[in-house]
Amino acid sequence: MADMRMDDDLFDSIVFAEERFRDEGYREGFEKGSRRGLQDGRRHGACHGARLSCEMSFYYGFAITWKCVLQNSIDGKSRKRVKALETLLGMIQSSPLDDPQSQKLQDDMDKLRAKFRQVCSMLSVPADFKDYISVAEGTSF
Repeated sequence: MADMRMDDDLFDSIVFAEERFRDEGYREGFEKGSRRGLQDGRRHGACHGARLSCEMSFYYGFAITWKCVLQNSIDGKSRKRVKALETLLGMIQSSPLDDPQSQKLQDDMDKLRAKFRQVCSMLSVPADFKDYISVAEGTSF
């Protein structure tokens, strides 16, 4: 009777080996995939956050600079431009920068880009943020 049980165990281990190896392979692949997914997600998030931060910082610097240039002008056109720049600055300062997953941040960025284009039109300067970045990348000191 003991020999029969041993033969059954040996037979079962052979029959179920494929299933056991498939299950072990699946588990191992799932664990490695999960780790890799987290790493890729963090890298993507950091890259996206850096681009968003760079864009937001550019808009802020742009608005501050133009406001300083125009603030002493007394004509009506300059006052309208300064008001538009102040609105852009206010939008930047009220954006939820501490929560990068916020839908409000995404909506705010769309509004900021539109306001930036409007201000650029008022100032008669190029409105494409990428144009400014490509010029800055070519600059060396």
